[in-house]
Amino acid sequence: MFDAIAKGFRQAKNRLAGLTELTESNIETALREVRLSLLEADVELGVVKTFLARVKEKALGEVVKIRAKQAGETMKVSAADQFVKICHDELVDFMTAEGPALVFAPEKGGPTGIMMVGLQGSGKTTTCAKLARYLQKENHKPLLVAADMQRPAAVEQLQVLGQSIDVPVFSIPGESPVEICERAEAEAKSKGCDVIIYDTAGRLAIDEKLMQELADIKEKTDPENVFLVVDAMIGQDAVKVSKGFHDRLSLTGVVLTKLDGDARGGAALSVKEVTGAAVRFAGVGEGTDKFEEFRPEGMASRVLGMGDVVGLMKDFEEVVDQEKAAEDAMKMLQGDFTLDDFLQQIRMIQKMGSLKDIVGKLPGMDQLPSDVNLDDRELVKIEAMISSFTTFERRDPYALIREPGRVARIAKGSGNDDKAVSELVQRFLFMKQMMGNLGGMGGLLGNIPGMKQLGAMKNMKKAMANMGGMGGFPGMGGFPGMPGMGMPGMGMPGMGFPGMMPGLGGGPPGESLTKMKALSEKEKNAKKAQRKREKEARKKNRR
Repeated sequence: MFDAIAKGFRQAKNRLAGLTELTESNIETALREVRLSLLEADVELGVVKTFLARVKEKALGEVVKIRAKQAGETMKVSAADQFVKICHDELVDFMTAEGPALVFAPEKGGPTGIMMVGLQGSGKTTTCAKLARYLQKENHKPLLVAADMQRPAAVEQLQVLGQSIDVPVFSIPGESPVEICERAEAEAKSKGCDVIIYDTAGRLAIDEKLMQELADIKEKTDPENVFLVVDAMIGQDAVKVSKGFHDRLSLTGVVLTKLDGDARGGAALSVKEVTGAAVRFAGVGEGTDKFEEFRPEGMASRVLGMGDVVGLMKDFEEVVDQEKAAEDAMKMLQGDFTLDDFLQQIRMIQKMGSLKDIVGKLPGMDQLPSDVNLDDRELVKIEAMISSFTTFERRDPYALIREPGRVARIAKGSGNDDKAVSELVQRFLFMKQMMGNLGGMGGLLGNIPGMKQLGAMKNMKKAMANMGGMGGFPGMGGFPGMPGMGMPGMGMPGMGFPGMMPGLGGGPPGESLTKMKALSEKEKNAKKAQRKREKEARKKNRR
């Protein structure tokens, strides 16, 4: 998603590399790359011209300060950085709308109405269920109204979806859509529902009969919100469709579906500029929980290769138990992290979404080499292998080094070869050793921001234990500079140094499992040396 647009901005930035001033000639060269990528991404031609004109107007003649101060620190700034910032601000402006995404009716003024409209095949019925689940999380009680009498089985589909998320569905067999929607308010009041979501009929294309039916429903129900559901893969047709619905129904917002697919993303940039109705929500997966409020800042940052840390942390918070994350972080620092813990975190990552989507939200990950493997099946493969370990083997992976016959059994049980199992164990043990050696022992990562604090916390915990067996401090976890420590590799398997995912680095390359014996001995010797240093320090303190 948005790869075509991101590529153009990346090439434009490269064109400006090393320059200190934005002139008409170098701006035109950069904008040419942006223009091509926007058109390739199916952004409407008029929108492209408007966007480029705004960027050029702000950038032309901009003298770039080589150094700028931010938060008391001096930072280097280039013409490319300035250009990216101007593009980012304009992208956000193109997609941002004023006011809240949803307008709610005043208290005691009746249920809030949300009318969902769109063409057939845009995912409107599924989106109604996703919106209902989203509202449930916000402590609302929604009612789904099945008013799509045009498409066969549309009512049954909504009833199945409603049952799966425990939301009531109102329908009257044989009645007209207008009558069903009109009588839904009384049903909502009787069930204590404070939001009504009307799933209206669609067509293959806009026609007068459809528009009249929708206009009648709007007149009878007077909903506070009218959302157009648009398939992100529709391309430039999104402009014509959005304008047609907006002229007749006065849309309050747009919901983009299939943002997790291979759509080029032109619709997201075009809709608001043409219709005035901005994208308010986005469907980012097949499950009813894969629905979120559209964040223009996050989308603009991802398009420009700057990631979306806020969005990533929101995903993280939804699936992570903070106390468990802190506990896992301490286990990793103490070298007590087991394959069982790792398996639980693999499953947590799977709940967050696809690996490509997670990596796409990480800053600086827009230029990964083409051979990097971000196949979600790799997680399934790892999960299958760990599930084939016995309880004893998960606690002590070195058992596979002492008894190589275990490797063959696990490989056969998980449908993999011996090499894959050996590599998994090798990388896990390497990760475990690296985490155990962080900070206090002057490890490889000691100079990374946050790592010194980690080492200090770890040594302090050991010192307290030696002084009186206090066992550390309550709530140790959440260390400075280390968000997401609950996940192996500080974010996900294979990100950073551990390298649990093929293609994303980490682990000592080319090592066989039998060579891990040397690593095991090295780890033991390191622990002995550490204990010796601690003993000498205690003697010195007593003197």
